[in-house]
Amino acid sequence: MTAPRPASSLAALTLGAIGVVYGDIGTSPLYALKEVFAHGHVPLTPANIYGVLSLVFWTLTIVVSIKYVMLILRADNNGEGGLIAMLALASQAVKPLPLLRRRLLLLGIFGTAVFFGDGVITPAISVLSAVEGLEVAAPGLHRYVLPVTLVVLAALFVVQRYGTGSVGRFFGPITVVWFIALAVLGLVHIVEHPAILWAMSPHHAATFIVAQPGIAFIALGSVVLCVTGAEALYADMGHFGKRPIRFAWFSLVMPALVLNYFGQGAMLLQSPQNVRNPFYEMAPTWALYPLIGLATCATVIASHALIAAAFSVTKQAIQLGYLPRLRILHTSDKDTGQIYVPFVNWSLFACIVIAVMVFGSSSKLAGAYGIAVTIDMLITTTMTFFVIRYAWHYPWSLCLAATGFFFLVDAMFFAANIVKLFDGGWFPLVLGGIMFLLMMTWKQGRRLMRHRMRDDAIDLRSFLDAVFVSPPVRVAGTAVFLVSEQGFTPNALLHNLKHNKVLHTTNLFVTVTHHEVPWLGPDRRCEVEPLGHDCWQVTLNFGFKNDPAVPEALELLRAHGVQLDPMDTSYFLSRDIVIPTLGDGMAMWREKLFASMHRNAAAAADFLRLPTNRVVELGSKVEI
Repeated sequence: MTAPRPASSLAALTLGAIGVVYGDIGTSPLYALKEVFAHGHVPLTPANIYGVLSLVFWTLTIVVSIKYVMLILRADNNGEGGLIAMLALASQAVKPLPLLRRRLLLLGIFGTAVFFGDGVITPAISVLSAVEGLEVAAPGLHRYVLPVTLVVLAALFVVQRYGTGSVGRFFGPITVVWFIALAVLGLVHIVEHPAILWAMSPHHAATFIVAQPGIAFIALGSVVLCVTGAEALYADMGHFGKRPIRFAWFSLVMPALVLNYFGQGAMLLQSPQNVRNPFYEMAPTWALYPLIGLATCATVIASHALIAAAFSVTKQAIQLGYLPRLRILHTSDKDTGQIYVPFVNWSLFACIVIAVMVFGSSSKLAGAYGIAVTIDMLITTTMTFFVIRYAWHYPWSLCLAATGFFFLVDAMFFAANIVKLFDGGWFPLVLGGIMFLLMMTWKQGRRLMRHRMRDDAIDLRSFLDAVFVSPPVRVAGTAVFLVSEQGFTPNALLHNLKHNKVLHTTNLFVTVTHHEVPWLGPDRRCEVEPLGHDCWQVTLNFGFKNDPAVPEALELLRAHGVQLDPMDTSYFLSRDIVIPTLGDGMAMWREKLFASMHRNAAAAADFLRLPTNRVVELGSKVEI
């Protein structure tokens, strides 16, 4: 049993969790209640206000407090959370059932692809809704909303390359101020109409649904916006731990959100004309501009955290073999988790600019937002069932009861949002579909490559036995041959012998393997098998969150009697050229897509952290 964290550590982690984990859900009061009533589909009557507020309160309670904070935070993968960590946990749990495992992998990868669509919508709607406060302060400033939004977003993406280390310490305090402001704004109006607190009673939600099922169904499509960002509770568990996340939610975040939503409801009861933007209408005139500035800061922080999460998910997908290698820059010498992926950064920015220009307002973007959120919620609930049933071995009845209820809730929210498919919901689905296609094309293309290379491969042991019958000249130093498949002769070795006609004194045939667990420690990093004649077969094991630094890992070979001099070690890689051909593989257009992805992938030397001045690449062609 781990020792409890000291109070100072808990306080620091709780502050960090408030700044990073709750940034997204903390900005939902900017647009959630507005979207319920703004379009006129839900009449603005006192009974409907009470019913909607009751739905909001119980959505926060059921989806966030019970589902995520109490249940899903328990499903950690070696302390890590997030959809990929859940996917790895679920797929390992059902490993004896290969067909089910393949279907879960497809489902999890689709959820990961949709996450990238969410990564486009979240910064767009959050920043845009914050800047729209200018219209409330001065209607004449309407024409500046889009330009200011684009400038803020551009600045946000420019500073991503510097990482969160330099600015992260300010995230928590600013977000705490934001939540305090939410609570104060709401409390002022609740004091004027304290009866609004009766909306916490579930009978208001039940009455609303029974009396007006059609209108309630429409309302659910916008009510779900109050839990956008709930996935971050689970995704960031590895950074902060369960206890700080739970403490932050119950002590500050949920009370502040409830007070603000109920304050908006109390104000609308007295001033229904403020429905156009109830969040900003709650503030006194003198506080509008400071509130707009604070809201913009809060949305930038929320967006920054989500973009950083996109970098992390990308790295994990690469290491699990679902995306090609991309250039990854480390922004911190101390925290390997702080990374910057330029291609992802600017691709997200381009898509966000398109979203802002095409939709033009947070109200139009809200239609696109709910679908992505509810899909990921459904997938997480589904994965949770297989974890608690097959990994934790709970009884079927308990597993169905625990996840079936949440699945029905998620399904209702999804159904309420799918009707907005043609009002913007298509956008994240198109983005998610494109990402899913790319990820599956890469995975299948790599499998075809392995099969073709395996068909043409020469057994390594047999080859070495033949070579040492009449050994070539041995030159001083160590040759490290990076090979994708254990036991096969690398093309780089064949080319080296053919053209240079020499063999190094020490030869290492290294396979880098990524496992479906977040972290693997140094004690499990290396597996070594002697092949004779100072040749060794080495397997380096990494989790999908480990940094695959090969030279650093090879230092562990000293314990196995293999001495390496970094200045006398050369790394040999095969640079394969993919040739699409007609056959039993993928469709020709997908093979051409895979060939293009393979050609434009980042160099393996950079991804594996090899010293650039000691790398030798030898090319070969592979037909798929």
